[in-house]
Amino acid sequence: MARPERALTLSVRDLAVSFGGVTALAGVSFDVHRGTITSVIGPNGAGKTTAFNVITGYLSATRGRIEYERVPLTGLRPSAVAARGVVRTFQRTSVFPSQSVADNVMIGLHLRGSAGVLDVMLARRRLRAEESRLAREADALIEFVGLGHRRGEPAGGLPYGEQRLVELAVALAARPRLLLLDEPGAGMTTAEKATVSDLILRIRDRGATVLLVEHDMRMVMGISDTVIVLNHGRVIAEGPPASIQAHPDVIRAYLGSARDRA
Repeated sequence: MARPERALTLSVRDLAVSFGGVTALAGVSFDVHRGTITSVIGPNGAGKTTAFNVITGYLSATRGRIEYERVPLTGLRPSAVAARGVVRTFQRTSVFPSQSVADNVMIGLHLRGSAGVLDVMLARRRLRAEESRLAREADALIEFVGLGHRRGEPAGGLPYGEQRLVELAVALAARPRLLLLDEPGAGMTTAEKATVSDLILRIRDRGATVLLVEHDMRMVMGISDTVIVLNHGRVIAEGPPASIQAHPDVIRAYLGSARDRA
């Protein structure tokens, strides 16, 4: 029996971006379905991070349309995109290095706290109750990413791989329905990448849809439901991992890239 089609979460249509005559994206279109892990891969300079930046409002498109849950995102500021449940991480860590792991996650949680300025000034019971609730939620997120033993330590003093886990916990604090991960395995050891892969699967199982850019093909092929391949700003292939691995255009793009660097 065929598996029922999942609901459409993100629709990208004819997305184009140019920088001073240089084309970064040239009419990119793809869909992301709810409850899936979709990976965007391609040689360096293919346009992967540019696509992420446009989807999340950090960069304006030359043309094209982006819809999330059938509502346009095109032209919205990053804060407005995040407020709709579309949350991202970046290639480089963005933790508050002098703050503890727990405080980093609490900062993320406070972005959606309900206590107002007057509550803060008067230290009302509502504020105290909310602080207690957020602290419990922060602890749960820290445990979820496997950093319970690090909660009181300054985030900047952790090994690089664990700093990336802090960043993931902060992103999860925003309760994303669509989580965009920009090279979550970058700079990690093989063991750390395995940990992150398992974490991404568990994030999906908790109900979030995941869209990621990643260079590590073992990670991509091991966790993805769908793989989208960009080359020179265009989609050259899209499908399940097995079909992508055997796709002649994908093989040609990667072999050509390797030959050009040799």
